[in-house]
Amino acid sequence: MTSVRDLYPAIEPYNSGHLNVGEGQLIYWECSGNPDGKPAVFVHGGPGGGTNAEQRRFFDPERYRIILFDQRGCGQSRPHIQDGADLSVNTTDHLIADMEALRDFLGVDRWLVFGGSWGSTLGLAYAQAHPDRVTELVLRGIFLLRRDEIDWYYNGGAAHLYPDEWEDYLAPIPDDDLDGDLVDAYHRLLTSDDRDVAMAAARAWTGWEQATSYLIPKSLVPEHSPEPDDPRFDLAFASIENHYFVNNGFLREAQLLENISRIAHIPAVIVHGRYDVVCPVANAWDLHRAWTAACVDGQPRPQLHIVPDAGHASFEPGIRSRLIEATDVFAAGFDVVAD
Repeated sequence: MTSVRDLYPAIEPYNSGHLNVGEGQLIYWECSGNPDGKPAVFVHGGPGGGTNAEQRRFFDPERYRIILFDQRGCGQSRPHIQDGADLSVNTTDHLIADMEALRDFLGVDRWLVFGGSWGSTLGLAYAQAHPDRVTELVLRGIFLLRRDEIDWYYNGGAAHLYPDEWEDYLAPIPDDDLDGDLVDAYHRLLTSDDRDVAMAAARAWTGWEQATSYLIPKSLVPEHSPEPDDPRFDLAFASIENHYFVNNGFLREAQLLENISRIAHIPAVIVHGRYDVVCPVANAWDLHRAWTAACVDGQPRPQLHIVPDAGHASFEPGIRSRLIEATDVFAAGFDVVAD
């Protein structure tokens, strides 16, 4: 990689709406770029992170039909967690089914799946459930949702690198719970009937991730400013993440590695920051090794790019550049028919 790629120009959706996927859930979706272009679906992180306009810009708008959607309970999907969304109908299987419903609704036969962090988890789970519907995978900041990954980040491993930020993460937790599973302790706080208790926990949980996602903190980079205080985002992000993590992501331990042979034939690019504290680079290494071992003659080996000067965030220059390179390569074989 000789130069750092910039994002494609900002664009607006040409179509958007809410899809009724049942159980009282209305999923926000949007399409931008070229209506006749190569279909690509962006799978956001969290879970609970929602989408934003900048995420459209990983794709060439002349060559891609860019599909973004907000997962249940967050973003512009309805009902939102802050408005009383029911988490009992928010599981990995539900989200996979939502993606299939959206694909069918939009009339897409097969699409490229692009996801980072939790988006890589859901992207892998979706592809393994529906391998015939995925043309390629572009995955960033690999999160396989194994127990040691949860413990590393939420039960003290990453605290050795960010002891100052860790104190803020611990601040809402009662003293009696500090020696136990902190994910469980946060679950009690986030589901408290006391609104102030739940919101304080949501701010601390979300703040921990925002403080540790970049190799160089956003506040020290001229073109960035600190994350805004958004209670609605904080509550969705923290509550939905925690709901998934106390339930092991609704996946078996190492399920995504065990089922890798189901997608061994799908071309893939994996991008991971060397200094990713949220999801250590060993996750990407384990995925790449298992995927490569599952490939048989004639199947494309997944490409792994470890970015030497990056952490977890998708918009860090080295990660951003690799992701755009990947979408450009996969678009090259798609013929866009001009009017």
